[in-house]
Amino acid sequence: MTPIELYSQRPSETYSQKLRATEDLLKQVTQDYTSLVQATSLGVEDMVITDIIHRLKLPITISMLDTKRLHEQTVALKEHAENHYSITIHTYYPDDTKVKEYVEKNGLDGFYNSLKLRKECCHIRKLVPLQALRHGHEGWLTGLRKEQSDFRANLQAIEDENSTDSTQPRVKINPVLDWTIGDIWHYVKENSVPYNPLHDQFFVSIGCEPCTRAIALGEDFRAGRWWWEQDGAKECGLHVHEASSLSNRPSK
Repeated sequence: MTPIELYSQRPSETYSQKLRATEDLLKQVTQDYTSLVQATSLGVEDMVITDIIHRLKLPITISMLDTKRLHEQTVALKEHAENHYSITIHTYYPDDTKVKEYVEKNGLDGFYNSLKLRKECCHIRKLVPLQALRHGHEGWLTGLRKEQSDFRANLQAIEDENSTDSTQPRVKINPVLDWTIGDIWHYVKENSVPYNPLHDQFFVSIGCEPCTRAIALGEDFRAGRWWWEQDGAKECGLHVHEASSLSNRPSK
């Protein structure tokens, strides 16, 4: 049974209210901030947000990071989404020189060897390009949900970024923060939203190919990310700077 089959018939009782609240939030932030960008991972939550943006015809730029280690299904979804919505998804890549230096020094998959090296890889392939993606925008949108982790449970729909860099966003906006997994997949089914086929294999959180796996029934939503590390923040640094400890390194 796929997630859409498992969850689409299980929206929360307040699903309709949540959908209206999200639509109202997105309309409001486009009035409050002159330039907004959705930083999409092309995960199912982000695809829902993109669909709502397109349906409401909101002036929000859609952009993504391509770390050059993405699954082929993710890369294919970008083109599919662009054709489906008749949009351009602006793509930001890591610096080739920095990637080459990292690989020459640590190996292509050196991030398995220590938490420090994993975070260094994330910094090069994700954090630095994210700065470019967000450059010049007053706010950026994410697909974070409270249900995904303890850390994310404490977030707000609109968060002050406290940025001292005038070229970086003033706020981070989390439009589906209160949505459940049932709400997400119900919307996908009701609106025929395209999504990554890896979700059908229970890849819940999809990042770089070597750092992502499917999860088993009952596992945490973030369990498929950096699974060789002990439980912790399970973040690359895009949304939190907490570090988790290292354990269960995969064999190579």
